[in-house]
Amino acid sequence: MPEEIAHYYKHYVKVMGLQKNFRENTYITSVSRLYRDQIDNDGQDRDISTQPLQIEKSKFIKRNWEIRGYQRTADGSPVPFCLFAENVALATGSLDSPGRLEIEGEDFPFVFHSMPEFGAAISKGKLRGKVDPVLIVGSGLTAADAVLCAYNNNVPVIHVFRRRVTDPSLIFKQLPKKLYPEYHKVYHMMCTQSYSLHSRLLPDYTSFPEHHVLSFKSDLKCILQSISGLKKIFKLSAAVVLIGSHPNLSFLKEQGCYLGHNSSQPITCKGNPVEIDAYTYECVKEANLFALGPLVGDNFVRFLKGGALGVTRCLATRQKKKQHLFVERGGGDGIA
Repeated sequence: MPEEIAHYYKHYVKVMGLQKNFRENTYITSVSRLYRDQIDNDGQDRDISTQPLQIEKSKFIKRNWEIRGYQRTADGSPVPFCLFAENVALATGSLDSPGRLEIEGEDFPFVFHSMPEFGAAISKGKLRGKVDPVLIVGSGLTAADAVLCAYNNNVPVIHVFRRRVTDPSLIFKQLPKKLYPEYHKVYHMMCTQSYSLHSRLLPDYTSFPEHHVLSFKSDLKCILQSISGLKKIFKLSAAVVLIGSHPNLSFLKEQGCYLGHNSSQPITCKGNPVEIDAYTYECVKEANLFALGPLVGDNFVRFLKGGALGVTRCLATRQKKKQHLFVERGGGDGIA
């Protein structure tokens, strides 16, 4: 389960003594590459724009990254910092900006847009004993997590999604049943417990394939519409919209758009991920900058597709080459 994976990560850091490598409550405001003029020996780093770089590329040597931001102290006050790094790995995930339906009533307080919000409402007992169901919108793994969370806490569910249950692109079809029985349980319910005109809502879970939400009302009602145009109204106890999310790369130039397969569009995990080398995970359009996880389309940590391993292997190989060069030269400058 997701909480078990999260617990494992925290436990691993503690057991391996890695706390010193982490900086909590840290916010990055700028990640920029510095360049040094070979002819100019005054030792002052300076930022230059992309345009002169293209014109006079040979006159500059790419240098370390400059990372600026601030860290929140215990009393909440921000302490700014600036540090330099030879390499930067983007592993920010995609949960910064949750996807929205952009429909009437979506800002009502009973409509959640993240699993942590919904999980907190469940854990605080806000939905315990409610007769009216929770509406869950989405057909991905996060929506499945919400279904499981509600189901395991005896909260009835209405599950709405636009796709057919037989759609080959559904994520459930990519998961081995033996490894992910809990998600296949959700998929089985999606297929076998769907709503029909001749039946009522089931007591624990009812799916609405090929439906979408038209609007939310202040009296906790929602209007659903089928692909055929048929509308239905249901009373809810809450709603959770989990239709994907977008990363916030505002700390990079051009919001990071230039790193994507389509540089004229924002970075999105499915439509326009960061373009990387398949083996090293280094950005194709920016040397010494790496990306992994949802930013490159690896949307599920338990797939273990090897992003972290790919980055580590690349850096280790380069480090060995540097050390070899250092020995050949008998020491010298530039290696730290």
